Amino acid sequence: MDEKKDKKKEEGKKNNKGNKENKINKNKVANIILAIGLFFSIGFFAGQQDFFNKEKRSYLTLEEAKSKTKTFVEENLVPPETEVKIKELSEEEGLYKVTLLIGEQEVESYVSKNGEEFFPQSMNIAEIEEQTKAMVEGDQVAQKEIPKQDKPLVEAFIMSYCPYGTQVQKGLLPVVELLKDKIDFDFKFVNYAMHEKEEIDENLVQYCMNETNQDKYYQYLECFLVENDSDKCLASSGFNKNKINQCVETTDNEYEITAKYNDKESWKGQFPPFDIQKEENEKYGIKGSPTLIVNGVEASSGRDSKSLLATICNSFTEVPSECQQDLSSTIPAPGFGEGVAASAGEVDCSE
Repeated sequence: MDEKKDKKKEEGKKNNKGNKENKINKNKVANIILAIGLFFSIGFFAGQQDFFNKEKRSYLTLEEAKSKTKTFVEENLVPPETEVKIKELSEEEGLYKVTLLIGEQEVESYVSKNGEEFFPQSMNIAEIEEQTKAMVEGDQVAQKEIPKQDKPLVEAFIMSYCPYGTQVQKGLLPVVELLKDKIDFDFKFVNYAMHEKEEIDENLVQYCMNETNQDKYYQYLECFLVENDSDKCLASSGFNKNKINQCVETTDNEYEITAKYNDKESWKGQFPPFDIQKEENEKYGIKGSPTLIVNGVEASSGRDSKSLLATICNSFTEVPSECQQDLSSTIPAPGFGEGVAASAGEVDCSE
């Protein structure tokens, strides 16, 4: 009897030991699984953190973006020795918005945060869609056939600080020099100014030069369109500065140019009027700079000298021999300087 009891006790101890060992083994397995889980979790989050850190490190700081953008523009987009400044740089819609001062001109562009892409300008999708719709619906004036004349009348409407106006002026000067008195040519001014008071002042100066002596005025433009220095170019072209200043004062008073600039209530839109050639602007329906009018009709042309010559020569009753001359097909860069442009799109300065 006692032996049976002892035997049962011994078996019970073994079972208890086995149960304890099983529990210990299960606990060990659970701990091992937990440890492995923690190991991989830590590794995963560390990897994720490293990934995001790399993403952050791939972005340029504001100072780095300023430096890289300035260098890129100076070395690739403007003529040598052109002064380029970063006026302002800020974050906008996941990009860096850069306000550049190129010479005296202010240009807004964009740079990707990693510094790998440069966007010269933004385009408002809604505005572009509306313009396209207007073209399709015929809201814009259809291109008319240019009538032919023995001596074509050619009028180029510009704003003196519109980069696309100066671009066309550069292209036209060799054409005017070639055709001379075979055409009746004139630079005229759009009846509002988009580029602050300096444009109004320069428009007045150029108007007076053109009225005083056209040949000297063209010499002035050859200098001004490169140098953007009115005083220097006025002197080099041989004008009497006092006479030009007198003309400016008289013209300003006659058309109340400065008075209207200072009286914003007199503005019809967001820009001050420049009404010296208001009648011609209204006659042709001038909307912006540049606009080329040939024999009373708005003409569409490339902005290089070769294309402009072809457009004007197509308006002669009998084409003169000068039209056979081979002028440059290089497209002048917008703005001031001697640079060139890759393409000439239909870009202008307009409200």
